[in-house]
Amino acid sequence: MEYEEAKAKIIEELTKKLKSKSKFYFNDLAKILEEKPRDAKKIVNQLVQDGVLEYWSSGSTSMYGMPGTGKQAAAEHEE
Repeated sequence: MEYEEAKAKIIEELTKKLKSKSKFYFNDLAKILEEKPRDAKKIVNQLVQDGVLEYWSSGSTSMYGMPGTGKQAAAEHEE
């Protein structure tokens, strides 16, 4: 899958799901991309580097989301 096509697909799908959740497991993203994990990992890493996605970890769980979305993002901007 071409990078720009993958980027558009991820943005479209995650935007649709934002009402119910803002963070996604890697496997969710791989499923959206319809790619093998190794290929999906390359695309997801590039999306993180480009600022399209952000990586989030609780220490035991790793997830991805779109920057500026979800409760965590709102809490980070509170003073």
